Amino acid sequence: MFRIANPEYLYALLLIPVMIVFFWYSRMKRKKALASFGQKEIMSILMPNASTGRPILKFIVLLMALTSIIIGIARPQFGSKLKTEKRKGIELMIALDVSNSMMSEDIQPNRLERAKRAISQLVDKLSNDKIGLIVFAGDAYTQLPITADYVSAKLFLNSISPDMVPTQGTAIGAAIQLGIKSFSPTFEGSKAMIIITDGENHEDDAIGAATEAAKKGIVVYTIGMGSPEGGPIPEFRNGQKSYRKDRQGNTIVTKLDEQMLQKIAEAGKGAYIRANNAQVGLNNLLSEVNKMEKSELETQTYADYDDKFQYFIGLGLFLILLDYLILERKNKYLKNFKLFGERK
Repeated sequence: MFRIANPEYLYALLLIPVMIVFFWYSRMKRKKALASFGQKEIMSILMPNASTGRPILKFIVLLMALTSIIIGIARPQFGSKLKTEKRKGIELMIALDVSNSMMSEDIQPNRLERAKRAISQLVDKLSNDKIGLIVFAGDAYTQLPITADYVSAKLFLNSISPDMVPTQGTAIGAAIQLGIKSFSPTFEGSKAMIIITDGENHEDDAIGAATEAAKKGIVVYTIGMGSPEGGPIPEFRNGQKSYRKDRQGNTIVTKLDEQMLQKIAEAGKGAYIRANNAQVGLNNLLSEVNKMEKSELETQTYADYDDKFQYFIGLGLFLILLDYLILERKNKYLKNFKLFGERK
């Protein structure tokens, strides 16, 4: 199993295209400068040892060296064996609303971004539990299956946006139905589902879905994102910020439907919490979740990761030495050497 221990250092690879552009620009300027002194044929006689290919070769070697060292600093690793761990915990599925209404800014910076930050903080506090992630708007999709890999959970979380779900709307019932199917079929311990949404359900029978989940032993919690007064939905066109309007030209205001979310939580034997600018409420729900009976979970993880950065650093240093040894000018002792002789 391969992984990068410090992937943030890979951003340094963005230097490569910048260096390529700068090198090309400097070559063009040098070419124009030489052309201003005289014709190419004359300049080649005046500078017999000048080489056009060697500077390019040196630059390519330098790029390869830099790439290798950056990859080495990021610490590539290989897992040498698969280990099965037994822990006591629960399975937790989070369903996050990604409809356009979640971009409203009545909770700062907006409902969706605030919810994502809270989920990230929740993941940091988990230890032995498994977590899964569902995104929904007009339909629901599994973003991350039930897993104990918290690093992957945060990576998937960062990529969430309203563009992920092509059909707009708020199908809370579909999210709950998908959540029911997403828990491990062989796990007989405690299961919980947290629905994070503004509650504007326009699509299906969310209360019926929550009732079905409760019958299967899944506790459904709801968190209301937004305010009862609501707020407009921002949109950006040509870099300019405006707000969505209906067909009559009126600004659309999206409001939190607390009554709907309270009914869903009640049907799912859970609880409802309303988010605000100070807190989302996941910490309070985590306290409730931690009270649930913990059952034994089996998790397979790769252990004994071996660092392989030394090979990349070594290659980079070798290439730097090679770059130093390659002269930009032709070697006066070897330039006339013909390995296979001249053709007659």
